[in-house]
Amino acid sequence: MSRRSARISKSRWAALRLFAMDVDGVLTDGTGAISSDGAETKNFSILDGMGIVRLHQAGVAVAWISGRASGATTARANELRVPYVIQGRTDKLRALQELASQLGLAAAQVCYMGDDDIDAPAITWAGLGVAPAGSMPAALKAADWVPARAAGHGAVREVCEHILAGRGQ
Repeated sequence: MSRRSARISKSRWAALRLFAMDVDGVLTDGTGAISSDGAETKNFSILDGMGIVRLHQAGVAVAWISGRASGATTARANELRVPYVIQGRTDKLRALQELASQLGLAAAQVCYMGDDDIDAPAITWAGLGVAPAGSMPAALKAADWVPARAAGHGAVREVCEHILAGRGQ
């Protein structure tokens, strides 16, 4: 069975204490808009936002790790009260490992979701690695699981629902 089609046990989902993810191509569909005045806009899924809020309520930490800084990302993170927002870090693995260490977590307690080559090492390191359908080949190869929903259209929510179900919520 390929890693993409592997079934993940309920206990493995239940062990997760941190769900960290890339932003562009995971929380968004990977597109953005820049207006003539230079203002950037991004579309974020409300479904994903509700999943993140529910994880927070259940005591699961959430982190966003983005290779580029964005005001739109900051605004959405503030709205959802995402406690760990790391921007401008292209070494996602190092950023993730530093955060896990800060929180006292082992890799097995971490889920990481990313869509590009720079995410692949973090996807591999995490106890549960996820890549949305349509991700770059390196991310898909590294992933343990691929959600049915597309990035920016509920893929993050699927992960949140599995984590919550694993915890009996």
